[in-house]
Amino acid sequence: MTTNPSNLPATTSANIAARLHALGLTLPPAPAAVGAYAATVVSRQSFPGGLLAVSGQLSRRGDGTLITGRIGGDLSLEEGIEAARWSGLNILAQAARALGGLSRITGTLRLNGFIQTAPDFTGHATVLNGASDLIAAVLGEAGIHTRIAVGAYSLPLGAATEIDALFEVRM
Repeated sequence: MTTNPSNLPATTSANIAARLHALGLTLPPAPAAVGAYAATVVSRQSFPGGLLAVSGQLSRRGDGTLITGRIGGDLSLEEGIEAARWSGLNILAQAARALGGLSRITGTLRLNGFIQTAPDFTGHATVLNGASDLIAAVLGEAGIHTRIAVGAYSLPLGAATEIDALFEVRM
């Protein structure tokens, strides 16, 4: 399915809240940046609205603990999907903090997923589905996106996943 994010219907606070509730989810606190970078940057230079770039979000649970290890080694495929889901939830938390909520998101342009794996693991796309499915479930059509899933031998702090995002937003 091909979509044009700039032509998608607007998301509303009410339908996003309803989707989060139906999924049994609450956005965690947006994690602080742990290096020399910004967690989010909003550009008003592109599109009719703007762009929101969200830095790579690690597989950090709502209580702050990291899901660490290599998928296909220390962690099962299912644990990898859960790790990607937490990275996705942290992306949404960062976006909500930067935009004052998620209703200004008009499209999800891209996810870049880095998955720490055992050398012979090949299920990268399945792991990244944890974040992709979550973002689409919360944002509806505005959550459909392009993406890349890449295997990595190691990630910061030993995290199982690190995922960044690019959103189109209403200004």
